[in-house]
Amino acid sequence: MYRNARGRPGAVLAAAAVAQFVFALDMSVVNVALPAIRATLGFGPLGLSWVVHAYALAFGGFLLLGGRACDLYGKRRVFVGGLAVFGVCSLAGGLAQAPWQLVAARAGQGLGAAAAAPAALALLTTTFPEGPRRVRALGVWSAVNAAGGALGVLAGGLLTEYAGWRWVMLVNLPVVAAALALTAAGVPADARHGARERMDVLGAVLATGGTGLLVFGVVRTDAEGWGSAVTWATLAAAAVLLAAFVLAESRSSTPLLRLGLLRSRWVAGANVLVFLAAAGQFTAFWFVSLYMQQVLGMGAAATGLAFLPFSAAMVAGTFAAIRVTSVRGPRAPLVPGALLAAAGLLWFAAISPDGGFLTDVLGPSVVTGAGAGLVLAPVAAAATTGVAAREAGMASGLLNSSRQLGGCVGLAVLATVAAHRTGAATGPGALNDGYALGLAAAAALFVVAAAVAVAVLPRRHRDGGTAAPSEKQLEGIPS
Repeated sequence: MYRNARGRPGAVLAAAAVAQFVFALDMSVVNVALPAIRATLGFGPLGLSWVVHAYALAFGGFLLLGGRACDLYGKRRVFVGGLAVFGVCSLAGGLAQAPWQLVAARAGQGLGAAAAAPAALALLTTTFPEGPRRVRALGVWSAVNAAGGALGVLAGGLLTEYAGWRWVMLVNLPVVAAALALTAAGVPADARHGARERMDVLGAVLATGGTGLLVFGVVRTDAEGWGSAVTWATLAAAAVLLAAFVLAESRSSTPLLRLGLLRSRWVAGANVLVFLAAAGQFTAFWFVSLYMQQVLGMGAAATGLAFLPFSAAMVAGTFAAIRVTSVRGPRAPLVPGALLAAAGLLWFAAISPDGGFLTDVLGPSVVTGAGAGLVLAPVAAAATTGVAAREAGMASGLLNSSRQLGGCVGLAVLATVAAHRTGAATGPGALNDGYALGLAAAAALFVVAAAVAVAVLPRRHRDGGTAAPSEKQLEGIPS
């Protein structure tokens, strides 16, 4: 029996952080292993991309559904179930003997992550009340999330080179086991429900279909192109489904996403901001990794090691943001952080085909990483300010969806911009010019993010009552 309904806060934070680390790690760890995977399993040139796309599609498509499931069926229950699915599918991927088996396993990993990731964030926001303790907890969660994404490149390179590509999947198993053990040790059991709300089935179908088609249309632009009829038809279908989703939610008594939640300037502003920041950050990872390997000629393991300064700076920026946010609120570090990240990316945009790690990568990595850390730590606190515990999963699913969609859309658009600059040329000079343009465009996204923080987020720590109902207003209502 736990001492209180919040369980052991340290164990809750540790479980959520470990889970978020492995989900972020899995977004990037596979990329470096793709050539080895193709050689072993016999993927075709287009089929190989689905090792990445299957995870992104399932993860992005089911996040809103996963977030709402937390509120209806229990955060701990959904968290454990999502972790279990993720772990089983990681094992299946590591043992895959055919291309379709690996792609199916990657889709299953994305589905498990889509359930457990919003549950992890919801557990934090309900365990740690608003104030400095929540800011510190979300800061640790954000730092671990950032470190997982950056270290995935390093882990993928080292595992592929020294242990074999199957270990980029199997390495998840001990991490998942650790998260489950921490959950058993300190995450409280879900409260007993009274009359449970029903799942918004229509909203779930429309949201999952719409976001899934959006992710599918965007990630397939690498093969179809933005001018393709297939691309436009897919994106048009996604727009129709998402518009229908908004209409359905406005009329539903038990919505998957309560549209009133978006009347909060904290919630709306933070989700727009994280969309832009994720687009810039994912793009930076992509272009800098390609620059080091295809222009500077660095190997996979060396490229992974080169990302360590970026990771360290991001963690340092995150903990600096915790201190500022605890005193002045989440808005305070967001503007300087976004502008610092933009400055770092503009510095990156000065890359040269005759450059090197010390002259072209190290300095801008530190500046960009510190700025991104200042942004990503408080944005989670901003997105959950004023949100009631009974809607914590809903808000968490929305934030994770915004981050995932921002990364997918931003990378696809800016990769197209870079490819247009490069044209048909394949030499280091042409590639360098394309990557530089992409990095400059990513800097512009962070500038827009800073403008959103200034224009939308309130100066005061609370939103004047436009957020979700307070906990006192919800007393006596089953959660």
